[in-house]
Amino acid sequence: MNASTTEETGEIRAIGAKHGFSEEATRVMASAVAAGRGSQAQFDHPEFGGMGQWSSGGMTMIGDMFNATLKDRVAALASELSRNVGDATSGHGDAPARGGSSISTPTSWWPEELGRPSSSGGQNGQLYAVFPDRARLAVQRDGKVTVFDTRDYRIGGASQQQGSTSSLTFSTQNGSIDLDDLKKVGAEPDQAKEGAGDRGAGDSSDAHGRANDIPAKIRQLAELRDDGHLTQAEFDARKSKLLDSL
Repeated sequence: MNASTTEETGEIRAIGAKHGFSEEATRVMASAVAAGRGSQAQFDHPEFGGMGQWSSGGMTMIGDMFNATLKDRVAALASELSRNVGDATSGHGDAPARGGSSISTPTSWWPEELGRPSSSGGQNGQLYAVFPDRARLAVQRDGKVTVFDTRDYRIGGASQQQGSTSSLTFSTQNGSIDLDDLKKVGAEPDQAKEGAGDRGAGDSSDAHGRANDIPAKIRQLAELRDDGHLTQAEFDARKSKLLDSL
C-alpha cells in the first residue's frame, strides 16, 4: 500500500496513538526502523527524548536516559513497527504475514540513489536523513525533498530553532550548523557566476547584497541567543563567520 493513502495514514496514526506518540513521530520511527531492515534503528525526535537507538535484541537507548516509562514506550513502538518492516521484506510480495499489518513502511522518502541513511529523524513537519558515506543530507519539508552537501561535517542530532527562524540546526564535530551553512546539491549557480563578461558587475552586486543581509542575520542570531537557543560561544562563532564572508 502506498504510504500516502488514507488507509495507511490511519494505521500509522493508530499505532502511534496506541503507544502515545503523534503521527509525525511514528513516521520518523518507521523510517528509522525501515532503514535498519527491521532489526535496528537510529532516530531523533523530541517525543522520543531526542536522539536514540533501538535494536530487536532488546537494546533501547534514548536521550532522556532516566525516563524508564518513555524508554519502554519507544521500545514498544519500534518493535511493533519492525514487524511491519519484516512483513514487507519477507519475500511474500505485498501480502502481510499472518497477524501482520497492511502498512507499507515508508522506507525511502529520500532519493533512492543515496542508499541507506546512518540516521534519520524529524521535527515539526520536517524529516531528515544523514548519508555520511556520500556526504549528503536529505531534508523533506512540505512534501518536497532537498539534498545538501555536508562536506567534511559529521552530523549528529538535530533541533529546530524557535522564534525568527524555522531552520533545522545540526550538531557536528565543529559545533552547530544550520541548513543555510550547507550547499544544496544541484542548486542554480549564483548570478555572479553567469557569463564571464558580467562577472565584475555581478560580483559587486552580490557582495553589496550580502553586506546588507549580514546585519539582519546577526540580529536573528542575537535573538536566538537571548531566547536561550544559542550559547554565547555559538553566537560569537556564527557572527565571526558572517563577518569573515564580507
